[in-house]
Amino acid sequence: MRIAVLGAGSWGTTLAVLLTENSHRVSLWSFREEDAAQIRATRENPAFLPGVHVPDTVAVTSDIAAAVDGAEMIVAAVPSQFLRSVMLQIADYPFDRATVVNVAKGVENGTLLTMSEMLHDALPALPPSHIATLSGPSHAEEVSRKIPTTVVAASLDMGTARKVQRVFMNPSFRVYGSNDIRGVEIGGSLKNVIAIAAGIIDGAELGDNTKAAVMTRGIAEIARVGVAMGAHVRTFSGLSGIGDLMVTCMSRHSRNRFVGVEIGKGRNLDDILGDMVMVAEGVATTQSAYELAARVGVEVPIIAEVHRILFEGKDPLVACHDLMTRDPKRET
Repeated sequence: MRIAVLGAGSWGTTLAVLLTENSHRVSLWSFREEDAAQIRATRENPAFLPGVHVPDTVAVTSDIAAAVDGAEMIVAAVPSQFLRSVMLQIADYPFDRATVVNVAKGVENGTLLTMSEMLHDALPALPPSHIATLSGPSHAEEVSRKIPTTVVAASLDMGTARKVQRVFMNPSFRVYGSNDIRGVEIGGSLKNVIAIAAGIIDGAELGDNTKAAVMTRGIAEIARVGVAMGAHVRTFSGLSGIGDLMVTCMSRHSRNRFVGVEIGKGRNLDDILGDMVMVAEGVATTQSAYELAARVGVEVPIIAEVHRILFEGKDPLVACHDLMTRDPKRET
């Protein structure tokens, strides 16, 4: 299959390598020509994925029209808050013959659209049945080194989900299918907010009990938001729910957890983000998640406290105290 991967960050590069090793013809698009030139010259992406060989069979370009020309599948690997502007550049593409696979995790600021909703909004010619989301516990640093990984491909059309399964799956990358694209997207997006909270706990040295509590109650908040939006509750006990939450809250590779750790140590958010090469999508998603929960009328105390810490300067220890001293509740 002819496949275009849009976005030459760590995940886009990893998927380009995976897909070419699966015998597909792959083009990798980079926003910056200097980055594309470096990958072409060295067959490595040192800024985002050092030490991983990019095969000569991966065509690397900064010309987005050339990248998508003739593509039967387009993999959108651009950070969520930039995805709309990138996709608008290919608005004239004949999407009736192509599948678009989103791998970004986020909810668009302002519109509060999930990525599949945003894609359809930005590209009216793209049928919703041609959109899929690939999500789950899958750090690029490990997938690129063929460490066994499982994810889920979700689409409104199970035929599209099965197509994505066939294209991506190999002995080290197992793909399950789902038709609950809303649930998969909400789980993959909002877990980044909880991962920031988990990182704050690690940075402030509050302990394992506290972190376990935040992860457990965090998935409950994510599920409440998702179900209120029409998702299936069982999705949040799967790979894109608790699976992705666990890896993002615990892994040394997690950018969102890193942001939280640094905040827990007392650093300023702007300074943290200014020092990062990669994007921590949970920061922007915190704003969207907070507003989305209010829109659907769902209580999300942990997400709300992360929002206050990031955007209102609240002390993390005060936020923890306020969570612990809320009125008594039933667990379920």
